[in-house]
Amino acid sequence: MHSKETQPHIELTVNASIVAAETHGHGYGILMMIKAVISTILAKFHSGYFRISLSLSSQALLWKTLGEPTDDAHAFRRVLSMLPSAAFTLLWSLALFTLVTLSILYVLKCLLQFDAVKEEFLHHVGVNYLFAPWISWLLLLQSSPFFTPNTTNYLVLWWVFVIPIVALDVKIYGQWFTKGKRFLSTVANPASQLSVIGNLIGARAAAQMGWKESAIFLFSLGMIHYLVLFVTLYQRLSGSNNLPVILRPVLFLFFAAPSMASLAWDSISGNFDKSSKMLFFLSLFLFMSLVCRPTLYRKSMRKFNVAWWAYSFPLTVLAIASIGYAQEVKSSEARVLMIVLSALSALVCLVLMLFTALNTHIFF
Repeated sequence: MHSKETQPHIELTVNASIVAAETHGHGYGILMMIKAVISTILAKFHSGYFRISLSLSSQALLWKTLGEPTDDAHAFRRVLSMLPSAAFTLLWSLALFTLVTLSILYVLKCLLQFDAVKEEFLHHVGVNYLFAPWISWLLLLQSSPFFTPNTTNYLVLWWVFVIPIVALDVKIYGQWFTKGKRFLSTVANPASQLSVIGNLIGARAAAQMGWKESAIFLFSLGMIHYLVLFVTLYQRLSGSNNLPVILRPVLFLFFAAPSMASLAWDSISGNFDKSSKMLFFLSLFLFMSLVCRPTLYRKSMRKFNVAWWAYSFPLTVLAIASIGYAQEVKSSEARVLMIVLSALSALVCLVLMLFTALNTHIFF
């Protein structure tokens, strides 16, 4: 009886890109490598990265607000008014460059990986960040050193940035109260407040143009849905548990919405009246409620993630609202609150920029 020797199985793997590169030349190989790098970046890229542009754009609006002429004779405001305009222009340009880069990447993702974009649109958290680029553009428009609310360019750009927000409203809000794939009780999560913020920032920009009717329309649309959403999240219905641990920094959006509402109503009414103050006090209370529970964010802070940028935007909006409050009441306590919140907002943004620079591998 003869035994057959077992021959080792050898599998040859041929890299098609290498063969193609050798066949078509060095230039084709470089092109294929660039395409592979872009595909890798797009595979990791998602709408949540617009948290970065939200933060930088709101910082630009914060420093523009701080540098505006005011009858407040406090030394802090006088020092800020003496800062060179080039510093603010540089910050605004950085925010613009970041937003343009992120927007180009997302457009490429829509063109090359549309199925992933469609999946993100159907995701209960990811869909809310589709509002983020339009919110960022509106923030940059309001903080722009080149456009004023009375110009035609400002008006045209306002329409360009607001129409997508209203279109998303019709789709998402419509499914909240009609038969659709997104019942509010099952999909509600803190990130859902971005849809509200989009309406409120659009209302503020419209009010600054003098379009009071459009401003009230967007403000009422945002606030009605904010009340429903806030009650749903506050009662801890089934949808409120849909947020992964890594995304707990998104909880800061709880006080971003009322802060932006106070700013929007300030622009609509013409002064920081009682309604604006009540919304500001609500946001301040929610802020204190969240920061008094640091253990809540322990797991999400173990390793750097782009979700960390969710801390910055709400803090900045709260700081901007505190400026309006300080200008209205003109008390030492309000000025101290304004300085503390503004400094904290700038510090958090700088720290996040540093961590992002040290962890650029998350993008590649």
